[in-house]
Amino acid sequence: MNNYTDRAADIAAVLSDYFNGVFKGDTELLRSAFHPQALVAGDVNGQPYFKTLDQYLDGVKNRKSPFELGESFRMEIISIEIINLIAVAKVRLPMFEFNYHDLLSLTKIDGRWVIVNKLLTNVTM
Repeated sequence: MNNYTDRAADIAAVLSDYFNGVFKGDTELLRSAFHPQALVAGDVNGQPYFKTLDQYLDGVKNRKSPFELGESFRMEIISIEIINLIAVAKVRLPMFEFNYHDLLSLTKIDGRWVIVNKLLTNVTM
C-alpha cells in the first residue's frame, strides 16, 4: 500500500477537481470526483439540505458559477485523514457570500479515490 504522502497527494488531486468543478460550474469535472451513488447532505443557514449526486449537479449546472461572477478562488483543504482505503477530508469553500465547510468521505475504488458522501454546512463569520 502507498505511504500516506502518496495517498494524500492522490486525494488532494480529487479535491482539486472538486474545487475547480464547483468554482467554474464544470459539472463533468465535478462528476468525475464523485462516486455515481454519492449523497450530498447537511444544512445551509439552518435549512436541511439532502440531494442525490444528479440533483446536486443539476443545481450547479443551473446557477452562475463563482468564476462567472468574478469571485476569487479561496477554496482550501483544511485536513485529510486516511485509514487504509478510506479517507475524510475537511475543506472550506467560501463563495456566494457563504462560508461553506464540507466533510467529504472518500474511498479508493478500482485504483482511484472518489467522494462517496458530502456533508456541508454554512458557518457564519
